[in-house]
Amino acid sequence: MIGDIRLKVCGLRSVEDAEFAHRLGADYLGFILYPKSPRFLALEQYRTMATSLPKGKRVAVLVSPTEGELTDAMAAGFDSFQIHFPLETPLAKVADWSRAVGPERLWLAPKLPPAIEVAAEFLPFASLFLLDTFQATGFGGSGKTGDWPKFARHQKAHPEKTWILSGGLNPENITEALRKSGARFVDVNSGVEVKPGVKDHAKMGAFVTALAQVK
Repeated sequence: MIGDIRLKVCGLRSVEDAEFAHRLGADYLGFILYPKSPRFLALEQYRTMATSLPKGKRVAVLVSPTEGELTDAMAAGFDSFQIHFPLETPLAKVADWSRAVGPERLWLAPKLPPAIEVAAEFLPFASLFLLDTFQATGFGGSGKTGDWPKFARHQKAHPEKTWILSGGLNPENITEALRKSGARFVDVNSGVEVKPGVKDHAKMGAFVTALAQVK
């Protein structure tokens, strides 16, 4: 935790970057198991890294996983499971994910068009909800900032849940993002990169410094 703000560094593809994020104080380390992502990390690659990673911080990032994909991720030893999914996903499928990993370890990231709020029917299935920037053709990683007031509305309406702000965050805008959203848990990815999947350690350090200065 940086001050009173929790931090997840996502899109990690190397032990070096993961260890650096850990040393900076990141609470969680995210590994994207979605093959269409430019930051995709195959489970085989993750397994070679896993013994060098701190326990309790490892987050598997998936998109609408099948039962088999989720089972494989669980077997790989991840601590939490961040699942992105389109709104037309059957509620029964979301319930299946929750039963499989437990609501305490499930981070739901519904793909929300600008005018749509998180449906109340999703709330019982997870303790954490991640709001990312909407993009019609993909799931996260756009590098574009999201709707910060919308995030603030969700956090105020459902304070019993943990809300994670994601989307286009970087050292230059994180102070404004926190002020407008009220977020106390942030997810950074492209804003601290040299290129997809390769982190810029100077930018990561600057991001953490900015977080530490937030009052």
